[in-house]
Amino acid sequence: MDSAALLDLLGNENRRRILRLLARKPCYVTEISEYLSVSPKAVIDHLRKLEGAGLVESRVDDQRRKYFSIARNLRLEVNVSPYGFGAKSAYSASRGLDMTRCRYLSIDVSTPERSGELTELTRELQRLEKLSSELSMAQRWVHGRLTEVMDGISRQLTDEPALGVRDGDQARLYAEVLSAIATGAERIDEIGRQIDAAPELVAEALEELSTLGVVTQQQGRWSLQSE
Repeated sequence: MDSAALLDLLGNENRRRILRLLARKPCYVTEISEYLSVSPKAVIDHLRKLEGAGLVESRVDDQRRKYFSIARNLRLEVNVSPYGFGAKSAYSASRGLDMTRCRYLSIDVSTPERSGELTELTRELQRLEKLSSELSMAQRWVHGRLTEVMDGISRQLTDEPALGVRDGDQARLYAEVLSAIATGAERIDEIGRQIDAAPELVAEALEELSTLGVVTQQQGRWSLQSE
């Protein structure tokens, strides 16, 4: 599901409360209605939207009551900075994910030999919780450092005689273009959508940045010269 649509879906407090309840145990509509103090009809509407997004699933028990439960693990990340706003979601990967491809992380991905024993599982739980906390701290550092780097790029562009950029907003746009390319956008329309800018403004920025040798273009695809 598109991360922006997912963000809108979770913007409703009652839907967030439903997910918190279902994270504890599967429930049927009446239970959820009593928990939220809203009508069953409203609950059914919320569940329909959550189920349509793939966050909730249902099953019928022997008494023909429909139970709802969490369908999958999901992480939703929202980034807000002076250079942009965005949301991205990632569903939990399988155990077969190749973590060795991570160039900037060093993580022990080994599995305890007796992973089925309670004591080993408890130790693994503690290790993973600490890892989660460290990754969260690293993300905070990276987010702050990205803003500092973008500020530095904007200042450099403003002072660059070859561009003649004297407007802070224009320098910020050029910095955002570079950031979009760094995250994988290659074509003018892709960059424009990512930074919410008109294609002609993006094209102008790319042409001027190419004169500085920081971007290059091949067959309509743009990349950073440093790559």
